[in-house]
Amino acid sequence: MSATKMLPLLRLASPRSALLQSQLRHVRPNAFSRAPTLARPATATFGSLSRRPTPHHLQALLRNHRIFPRLASTSATDTVQPKPRSRISHAIQRVLVSFSLFIITGGVLVLAFFVYDAYTYREDPDSFDLPVSEYALTPKRGGPKNLPIAEYYVSDDEPEFRDQKHKPKLVILGTGWASVALLKQLTPGEYHVTMVSPSNHFLFTPMLPSATVGTLEFRSLVEPIRRIVRQAKGHFLKASAVDVEFSEKLIEVESLGPTGEKENFYIPYDKLVVGVGSTTNPHGVQGLEHCHFLKDITDARKIRNQVIQNLETACLPTTPDDERRRLLSFVISGGGPTGVEFAAELYDMLNEDLCRFYPRILRNEISVHVIQSRGHILNTYDEALSKYAESRLAHDQVDVQTNARVKEVQSDRILYTQKGEDGKTVTKELPMGFCLWSTGVSQTEFCQKLAAKLGDHQTNRHALETDTHLRLNGAPLGDVYAIGDCSTVQNNVSDHITAFLRTLAWEKGKDPNQLQISYEDWRQVAKRVRARFPQATDHLRRLDRLFEQYDSDKSGTLDFAELSELLKQIDSKLTSLPATAQRANQQGIYLGRKFNKLAHAEPGLKINEVFDGDIDDSVYKAFDYKHMGSLAYIGNAAIFDFNGLSFGGGLLAVYLWRGVYFTQSVSLRTRMLLAMDWSKRALFGRDMMNY
Repeated sequence: MSATKMLPLLRLASPRSALLQSQLRHVRPNAFSRAPTLARPATATFGSLSRRPTPHHLQALLRNHRIFPRLASTSATDTVQPKPRSRISHAIQRVLVSFSLFIITGGVLVLAFFVYDAYTYREDPDSFDLPVSEYALTPKRGGPKNLPIAEYYVSDDEPEFRDQKHKPKLVILGTGWASVALLKQLTPGEYHVTMVSPSNHFLFTPMLPSATVGTLEFRSLVEPIRRIVRQAKGHFLKASAVDVEFSEKLIEVESLGPTGEKENFYIPYDKLVVGVGSTTNPHGVQGLEHCHFLKDITDARKIRNQVIQNLETACLPTTPDDERRRLLSFVISGGGPTGVEFAAELYDMLNEDLCRFYPRILRNEISVHVIQSRGHILNTYDEALSKYAESRLAHDQVDVQTNARVKEVQSDRILYTQKGEDGKTVTKELPMGFCLWSTGVSQTEFCQKLAAKLGDHQTNRHALETDTHLRLNGAPLGDVYAIGDCSTVQNNVSDHITAFLRTLAWEKGKDPNQLQISYEDWRQVAKRVRARFPQATDHLRRLDRLFEQYDSDKSGTLDFAELSELLKQIDSKLTSLPATAQRANQQGIYLGRKFNKLAHAEPGLKINEVFDGDIDDSVYKAFDYKHMGSLAYIGNAAIFDFNGLSFGGGLLAVYLWRGVYFTQSVSLRTRMLLAMDWSKRALFGRDMMNY
């Protein structure tokens, strides 16, 4: 017998084949009865090997028929695979591995942080010699009051500022939403930028009510303004604007000198942006010295200290019951977003944290009142949302007094009048330990001085009037702009178009009063109105209906009187832009883009010797405000009004409300602080202390 034929027999005689045959002999008969198709292939295969199968053939056969999986998977070295682990042990192993990876990753991150932290410390002084202009150290004097003129700064010769030293001087007054949006939109290096404000920080005003009760910390709402100014390659001066000399392009500012006394000096400008904000409207009410306001971070700190002080005083054993109830009576005058959100935040603090640290009797004697002059709170929102907010506050035991006007504020009470259902006015009073005055906006002293200087060009008592390019009415064209709460866009569609048509008629040698406007001419007029006054676009959607409505004699044309009446009706339907952070932010972005366009167009204008005329209109479009919606917090719930889509809800809406403002925060630093403050409130509650 050849070696080739004897090889299978030799292999079969191995210990492995003996083990295989012994296992086959001990297989129960019914094991093959459940697989009857195994017998024939096995016989045919065994027959070719004199009915003595090789281990190789037998393993292949068993693997194909999925019988004896343990035996079929046995390796050639006779090793037996371990039994599979249970699901529980497998899950435990995965958890342990994941936890180990988490510990390792956390340790690496902590180590990396300490390495970075060590890198931030500097032992060697970061200083070098710089040339400084003599005019920066000792400014020359001039102007109507012969004051120092700050034409150059001590930082102008630093490497990052040297290139824009002789660029057009852009001065921005204020550090609010509009000013910061403008600053962040500017292309660095195009202008010599100077920002002037008595506050050296940017305040995130929508979340300010949360800081009054400790839900958020004060530092989480402010961003150092010098950090933002530095990114725009600009300069910052901590001072207050006092006056403007339009003819000499000088701004008079006031600041504290080295010894604490006030010092005045001039800042020259080529373009001036007024964004100084507004003050609270007093409405002629007496006794507002007993009230608190909520306009900046200092006001929030005062409110927080007063609320905690009232609670502490109410706990004293020497405080009578009547005095305790008065101290615990909180009154909010004004049912707008600021007043409603403060009332909601105050209730949340009293309901969630008061009983944890103070006697429970205080919770039973506390009262919160909202006085609103209109029929509903949040009257600028959809009516259904206003009613939902009222019901939510009523559920939280917040007393809402509508159709009521404050008459006088005294040290211990507030007097107000209210219309009853019969139409009669009744005078009422509330005991008051704390009063927040939040009733609209009014002009600052600086804006009032500018309005008086510009005379008949400024007729609005609450804000500075601008045209649709945000240029201050009455000021030299293209020199002075006003944005934010301190300004309002003037709605003078009829005056502008009437003047345009009169000029057009005289150019054609016709009498304007005899001018006839056809439908095609009316379409051209409407196109000009849309371009010049984007706010009027919604009122010019159906030109054919407007034309037919005001064509009183059905002649197919509009005469000058009919057209003037049509435009006046459009004027009456246009409303002032809301004094909100949303509007201010859009105005700042718009003006920043326009200034970038003007800077790029300046070389061409100089070559063509174009120095006069409406350059803004030729370079960039008019400002078009787009309302993105309104939202408000109403106490563990929130409401949203997005251009007709209105809804409100509980905690899910609160998280959405937080998410919106979280994304709008000015920097990564403030976002991290906001997240930590919300987490701290959930874990430890609010800090019930004043300082």
